[in-house]
Amino acid sequence: MLYGTPKLTDADLRVVEEIEEMRHDLRMHIRPQERWTKQLRRSLTARAIVGSNTIEGYAASVEDVEALMAGEAPLETSDATRRELEGYRRAMTYIQALSDAGAEFSYDLGLLNGLHFMTQEHHSRKRPGRLRQGPVYVTSPDDPSVAAYTGPDHKVVPGLMTELIQWLNEGDVDAPVHVRASMAHLNLVNIHPWADGNGRMSRALSTLVFAREALLPPEFSSIEEWLGRGQNTYAYYQILGEVGGPEWSPRRSTHGWITFCLRAHHLQAQQAKRRVDLLSRAWSALSEAAVADGLDERTVFALLPAFWTSRVRRTVYQQDAELSPQQAVRDIREMCRLNWLTPEGQARGRYYVAGPAMQPIVESVKQSTKPYADPYRSRRTS
Repeated sequence: MLYGTPKLTDADLRVVEEIEEMRHDLRMHIRPQERWTKQLRRSLTARAIVGSNTIEGYAASVEDVEALMAGEAPLETSDATRRELEGYRRAMTYIQALSDAGAEFSYDLGLLNGLHFMTQEHHSRKRPGRLRQGPVYVTSPDDPSVAAYTGPDHKVVPGLMTELIQWLNEGDVDAPVHVRASMAHLNLVNIHPWADGNGRMSRALSTLVFAREALLPPEFSSIEEWLGRGQNTYAYYQILGEVGGPEWSPRRSTHGWITFCLRAHHLQAQQAKRRVDLLSRAWSALSEAAVADGLDERTVFALLPAFWTSRVRRTVYQQDAELSPQQAVRDIREMCRLNWLTPEGQARGRYYVAGPAMQPIVESVKQSTKPYADPYRSRRTS
């Protein structure tokens, strides 16, 4: 028996409808803007990887993860954290690819074990890609010596995984995708089928459910970035404890978990809409200003990340603009000469940030500072 999908309230259904409206707006907005959305998609993927790994204590900057995604060495991340990030990046890349796998796709244990192996390959003693053979505990965020949750006996794990996989393929198929993704997350994290990496795998499975919907790139639907922020991480652990219980208790109500996840998806969708709006306006403004200053329009592939305060790496710009190393070097040298970019660091650690010429664009293309609306609280106070 798995944790069951709850009946949605009128408030839940309203929140789902609002999330779907925002997702529809995003689909309409990003289709004709493929040039800059490539960078946005990479940034969102990097932020999801950072968020999910930060929850587990492996903190890194978004820029370092983007560098890893481009095949570059990170500037600040330790080797131990880099291995964690690379493993999760491999799994996320495959999940994104599965969005167009077609009718031949189905969930099975081999797929989930394979994704787990990608994330945990470097932990050979923890049997990556194979179900655990002993007990497992989740420690309390308040006191690491206390078991906040004890997973089910390892002897029942294969049966629970069979039930979960059957549900993924056939269960609650009429439920909103946000609800299905959230329930997949909850059940996998409570089964805790592997010796380690269960939290990240549960969040990855949630993203895979979105990927299979294929209405919007899954990185636009992931809440991993949101979950990885300080107070949200604590609330995440708290709701998992309240709903899941101290041990495998599938008869418990799961409505609190669904409310928590729907709220997170709503807030993440609000943020995604603002980012899309900001970057679409910034791309247009930067294109016009760069061309007026004698630069090729392709240089916006370097200027746009600098606009949103990311570190610009020459190799990443080269890939984004599809240039030769020599062309990329010449472009960046010219952007520095015209004060669009400012170099920082030395040798292989060299990167670029926004220069003085960027400031008028930053001032003219301003991001909204209006607080995000809490979908449940605004309903109660209306």
